[in-house]
Amino acid sequence: MSKIAIIEDDTAISQMYRIKFEAEGYTVETAENGEVGLKLIEDMSPDIVLLDLMMPIMDGEEMLTKLRAKDWGKDVKVIILTNMGESEAPATIKELGVTAFILKANMTPRQVAELVKEKLG
Repeated sequence: MSKIAIIEDDTAISQMYRIKFEAEGYTVETAENGEVGLKLIEDMSPDIVLLDLMMPIMDGEEMLTKLRAKDWGKDVKVIILTNMGESEAPATIKELGVTAFILKANMTPRQVAELVKEKLG
């Protein structure tokens, strides 16, 4: 079964997605910031990552930049899951190769789960 890493500082949101994905049969791990998330991704080797942009300690943009600089992180599928509009997001995000960009307020957990399933193929 596929493994998902959720990097999100809002515990309620990360737990909501954890419950949704575990109910669908995925293995899920969470991290509360980019620093912990980077280590989690290295240890877990997830099939896909849901990444928030606005987090303490290390934000999503910095974490994604560091992830892409690693041999093991170049090809990891990353879905940006944020409340920051795509036009407000740092321009570097697109250059770093994201699989999808989701505005949290615009999609239900079920819609996010359907998109993840589609992206995992």
